[in-house]
Amino acid sequence: MLHSNTSLLPHTNRFVFSFRFKPSHSYSHSHSLSFSNFLSLQHHSPSLSSCCRVARVSTEALELSPPPPGFNFRREIARLAALRDKLAACATLEDKLRVIDADSRVNRFFGPRHRNSRFSRVLASLQLNSDELFLLKCLVAAGQEHVLCLGGTESLDSAGTVSSIKSALYALAEWIENFDSYNGNAGVDLGMTLGDGEIRDLNKLLETLAEIDRFYDCIGGIIGYQITVLELLVQKLFESQNKNWSQHRHEMKECQILGIDAPNGLDLSQNTEYASQAALWGIEGLPDLGEIYPLGGSADRLGLVDPNTGECLPAAMLPYCGRTLLEGLIRDIQAREFVYFKLYGKQCITPVAIMTSSAKNNHKHITSLCERLSWFGRGQSTFQLFEQPLVPVVGAEEGQWLVTKPFSPLSKPGGHGVIWKLAHDKGIFKWFYHQGRKGATVRQISNVVAATDLTLLALAGIGLRQGKKLGFASCKRISGATEGINVLLEKKSLDGNWEYGVSCIEYTEFDKFGITDRPLGSKSLQEEFPANTNILYVDLPSAELVGSSKNESSLPGMVLNTRKPIVYSDQLGRHHSVSGGRLECTMQNIADNFTNSYSSRCYNGVEDKLDTFIVYNERRRVTSSAKKKRRHGDKSLRQTPDGSLLDILRNAHDLLSQCNIRLPEIEANETYVDSGPPFLILLHPALGPLWEVTKQKFYGGSISKGSELQIEVAEFSWRNVQLNGSLIIIAENVMGSMKVNESGESVLHYGERCGRCKLQNVKVLNKGIDWTHGGNIYWKHDVKRSEVLQIRLHGNAEFEATDVVLQGNHVFEVPDGYKMKIIPGSAGLAIQLDPIEQDMMHSGSWHWNYKIEGSHIQLELVES
Repeated sequence: MLHSNTSLLPHTNRFVFSFRFKPSHSYSHSHSLSFSNFLSLQHHSPSLSSCCRVARVSTEALELSPPPPGFNFRREIARLAALRDKLAACATLEDKLRVIDADSRVNRFFGPRHRNSRFSRVLASLQLNSDELFLLKCLVAAGQEHVLCLGGTESLDSAGTVSSIKSALYALAEWIENFDSYNGNAGVDLGMTLGDGEIRDLNKLLETLAEIDRFYDCIGGIIGYQITVLELLVQKLFESQNKNWSQHRHEMKECQILGIDAPNGLDLSQNTEYASQAALWGIEGLPDLGEIYPLGGSADRLGLVDPNTGECLPAAMLPYCGRTLLEGLIRDIQAREFVYFKLYGKQCITPVAIMTSSAKNNHKHITSLCERLSWFGRGQSTFQLFEQPLVPVVGAEEGQWLVTKPFSPLSKPGGHGVIWKLAHDKGIFKWFYHQGRKGATVRQISNVVAATDLTLLALAGIGLRQGKKLGFASCKRISGATEGINVLLEKKSLDGNWEYGVSCIEYTEFDKFGITDRPLGSKSLQEEFPANTNILYVDLPSAELVGSSKNESSLPGMVLNTRKPIVYSDQLGRHHSVSGGRLECTMQNIADNFTNSYSSRCYNGVEDKLDTFIVYNERRRVTSSAKKKRRHGDKSLRQTPDGSLLDILRNAHDLLSQCNIRLPEIEANETYVDSGPPFLILLHPALGPLWEVTKQKFYGGSISKGSELQIEVAEFSWRNVQLNGSLIIIAENVMGSMKVNESGESVLHYGERCGRCKLQNVKVLNKGIDWTHGGNIYWKHDVKRSEVLQIRLHGNAEFEATDVVLQGNHVFEVPDGYKMKIIPGSAGLAIQLDPIEQDMMHSGSWHWNYKIEGSHIQLELVES
């Protein structure tokens, strides 16, 4: 058992913890305490203040008698741990089979007198190889033989009732088996065979088990997975009775966590000079950077379904603002590459690693999307897709794997924290090194504002320039949000040194640390800490060192979240809702491996010396997620596509209002629950992506309420434009043109044959969007228009309008190689269409020249 003394003390605006963990070398003790007696321990924990309570755990040895009668967590963990250790000592598969065959559960299940002896004979008839037999025996040894039962599935809604019925059925099954044996009947002769569908399911089960055993080898494979699940369930029993119990299960060494502070870091919105310099470092360092997307999640809350086939889809396929979320992420990368080209005149293609999974055919859909869009004009070699394994979902009472039908455990992705080990296993780090990359930025698919302005570039710039191992982009946290917090941890190690590091605590773990949502003055305790947004900078060699470790460290932040019910259907169509979860790892908790150690205690300013760091910005420039489907009647838009669109529009308002452009204010989300937004403005990120770049392309004018503006061209100039209605400008060559490379792939070459558009002293008047139309879906940019002004630029086409009023419904389509000019004429508008001169075909008749002055980028419009 684990002996511990724990205290939690309030200290100004921080938490001061004192944990002492001392591991026992045995799970067996002569003294035990029943579960009912354990419940009474909570009444002996005095409170210190109104904001937090002391959590004390008795040092007396505890033996929990869990709720389901007949099951003992302690005994099961001890049995499995002994088996894991024996298997780890085996040199060959033959040795492992001898060890696993000696396990009591395996012996009973596969023995000749067991109720499943006929099933064993069926397995023998399938001629499984030794590896496959070993996997099935590990499954049984882990206490999950019910996965192999052909007699139907059982619900875990009432574990106590099931246990009693199960015992009776097992006794009856054994009597029938004895009767069959007495009459000399063989199981196969009685029709005990597997159909084609069952054989397919069994083969899929074997693949799943092989993946689990291979990927979780660092904790003991299938057996180690189940041990970890049971240990976390025991931990949940403690937490359910002692809300401030603050032990991390994996911190089994003696240590002290002395404090948790809100970490200090650069505020990009306040220290603008340093922020600009950091962003320039990020642009300069682009050839040293890769990008990583953890896209393997099941995105159940989004509820995305293909309208044609009814198939469930992953979040990456969400049609958002006219394109999938994944396309939006790639556009953000291209915008950074475009500004790099404009400054340095060099082509730079960022390699992208995408972690997928088989959940909702995630891997297949993402691969098909990339192929359909010709790998976004980047070449297939600049992408690596690697698939994370699915893991079994377990019931919270006994740790039993939930089963939808025989051979089919309910499985889901094991959290984005598996990305580091998986990247090592799949050779992703070596792939990055081969392309000369030293660091990478990491962002999640559902966060649609992560690349706004300079947040990502400054984060990466500081990480590269200062040789940091890990960086977080953070912001103010909204109380009650399902997001973790960033913290500065202060610990004292076993050797007496002081350890510091910026890390993260997931929202599911708040109770352990006494971080509640109860009011603390005018704020809740959670709001004292900044939000964890899962926007990271990571040093690749440092991350690989963690991912390649042969122990728990390669799977950071293992948790079992049982807060939400698991809803599923069995083979008979019966619906079940049970308490349960799956073993998940948290990507950002790789930070716990990067603490810095000092011989004496550090005080103010320790963050500057650490290998981990954090930067801050306004919340809507850092995180706004489209991860949850808005249900009919919902009054909250938080974390929905509808709500995240409003944040995009708020950012557009902030940006353009700094360009002396008048436009309507955006009120609180609640104002737009039953109506559309006050306007729609969608700007291609290559217009910046830094706002100081974008602001030099726009100046003066106004955008009226109810107007729509979409600009899809990077070489663009707006001077004193008044918009009342809809204006849509679409360039075929937004940032450059495609060229076929040596592999026969079309690759985007920045700056060549770009489309161009200049508007000066122009008034656009039309009826625009029909805001009364009930079918408008604004976050999809799927709207009905009464009138619109469209400018379509093919190839390197150019468009200019000066001193004119463009009223009503118009489509100006400019062919490749031509320039259209609209100026005042004697009878209204004079439209000129002329071919672009031959020596200007590649560079255009004008362009924006980018140059660095100090810590800023200055633009100059150059006429050719």
